[in-house]
Amino acid sequence: MVNVSDKKITKRTAIAKATMFLGSEIVSHFTNDELITKKGPVFQTAIIAGIQAVKKTSDIIPMCHPLLINGVDIDINIIDDEHVEVFCKVSIEGKTGVEMEALTGASATCLTIYDMCKAINQKMVIQEVKLVEKTGGKSDIKNG
Repeated sequence: MVNVSDKKITKRTAIAKATMFLGSEIVSHFTNDELITKKGPVFQTAIIAGIQAVKKTSDIIPMCHPLLINGVDIDINIIDDEHVEVFCKVSIEGKTGVEMEALTGASATCLTIYDMCKAINQKMVIQEVKLVEKTGGKSDIKNG
């Protein structure tokens, strides 16, 4: 693990985006941007899972520092009749960035959506998970 003791504490944020193909069959079951399955409300549960994943990132990514996260915001949007987008924004005041936490949160959100919808259809695909923005530390990044 990298020694960050000489780094300055700065405000840092990271936003990750995941795009997921659900298919029209699953999307057609949504009412008011939510789907209730036998396992419960899909998006609400997926958001909680994403937040938990952010908080546990250092437990699953070996070289990540355990961090005291200041905030996590996860938004899930149905973007057309087959796809959703997940945005996970993580913020901290610390000596290391939160890119891995944001990416892990977006991924776990999608995995939870998959788990909760697989009884309807198993043709779902997590198509892309990427870092779209990072601020603080040595450099800022904006990937659109």
